[in-house]
Amino acid sequence: MKKFDLIVLGSGPGGQRAAIQAAKLGKQVGIVERREIVGGVTAHTGTIPSKTLRETVLHLSGINQRCFYGQGYRAKQDITIDDLLTRLQTTINQQIQIIQDQLTRNGVTTITGTASFIDEHTIQVVTADNNETRYQADYFVIATGTLPHRPDHIPFNNTTIIDSDGILGIDRIPRTMSIIGGGVIGVEYATIFSALDVKVTVIDGREKILDFIDDEIIDDFRHDIKERGVALRLGEEVIGVEETDDGQTIANLKSGKRVKGEVLMAAAGRVGATSELELHNVGIEPDDVGRLKVDDNYTTNVRNIYAVGDVIGFPALASTSAEQGRFAACHAFRNTSSESFKLFPFGIYAIPPISVVGKTEQELKADNTPYEMGTARLKETARGQIRGNAQGLLKLLFSLTDRKLLGVHIVGEGATELIHIGQAVIAHGGKLDYFVDAVFNYPTLAEAYKVAALDAWNRISL
Repeated sequence: MKKFDLIVLGSGPGGQRAAIQAAKLGKQVGIVERREIVGGVTAHTGTIPSKTLRETVLHLSGINQRCFYGQGYRAKQDITIDDLLTRLQTTINQQIQIIQDQLTRNGVTTITGTASFIDEHTIQVVTADNNETRYQADYFVIATGTLPHRPDHIPFNNTTIIDSDGILGIDRIPRTMSIIGGGVIGVEYATIFSALDVKVTVIDGREKILDFIDDEIIDDFRHDIKERGVALRLGEEVIGVEETDDGQTIANLKSGKRVKGEVLMAAAGRVGATSELELHNVGIEPDDVGRLKVDDNYTTNVRNIYAVGDVIGFPALASTSAEQGRFAACHAFRNTSSESFKLFPFGIYAIPPISVVGKTEQELKADNTPYEMGTARLKETARGQIRGNAQGLLKLLFSLTDRKLLGVHIVGEGATELIHIGQAVIAHGGKLDYFVDAVFNYPTLAEAYKVAALDAWNRISL
């Protein structure tokens, strides 16, 4: 029985970073992946595919150039599913190769198969052809990620009625599409397909999409996607889904409405991929959606077993998962590590994208924190006009007590890159004066920070 210092279960961002960090500390590390190829959900069906699809659609549809050339403009006429998948597969293959090279270069042993716990120091790995091997380790990191939630009342067929992973397997671009779920995944795919002139309807039981995002940002976002023909059916509950004789899908709503589409995608949340781990053998109990509870060091209730990434829930981002994995490996081997991160940006890769960091107006009001805000329209910057940014808003929140930057909220192309300027300033206690006095390259979208800061300065000076 081969013994390691650390065995990581799952090769997504959290698992990769945990394994490589432990290897760099001189430890013998194994990483178990149930797929034949490493990368986890992030590389195969999640972050990398969806973001690559977004970039491909932006390029082929020419949507950001339509303000110059008209609403009928496309960089390529008659876009097919093959056009989308060619670039997608190339990117996935390149990313997987990079991940495998990093693991190999750092001496991490890759083990293919499905893992389950025998006891707190032993796992069993079963391969696709049912070969069983046992491995031991001093420590384990569970980084198995999540799977799409499949409600019982939805008859998935993996062709016209699919989950969010199945979207990458459709054989054609539909003319109409229904999406159940107004969260991040549902909204991202809704806007990606609407850029291809697909008529998309988003159905959600809540009264607001992306309800954790600043209200003003969401108002701007909703206006933009509605102009592109995305229909929102909010406050509506899906009670059943059926397929018609001609291959159409129908979502039956509790209100009596019926939403028809060529393809229906359910993006109604995700569940922890823990059902095959036999966690009862070590005394770990997942919650009712398969997620694991951990402390501030990402330790489960079993002292030598850690859990990181989507399997532990919020914030469930590739970026935060990777940092959790690094931190867990450092903690396991008592290596100095920075304090667990508190300030991280959210990125929603819709069209247009949204990114936020720090406090929201809602939070500041709830805490009775005196603040002022400043805003800038991205389309009013010279760079925005050159790029064709028809929409876009950058919003800054400053403390009225000491003028420190408290929050940054952006919607518009470039948002997920721009956000890091605000993140750095908040992290270092930067103030309004920094933006007012700073000189930014011209023309850039980053100038919007200065415009928004001057707007806030004018309000404060009244």
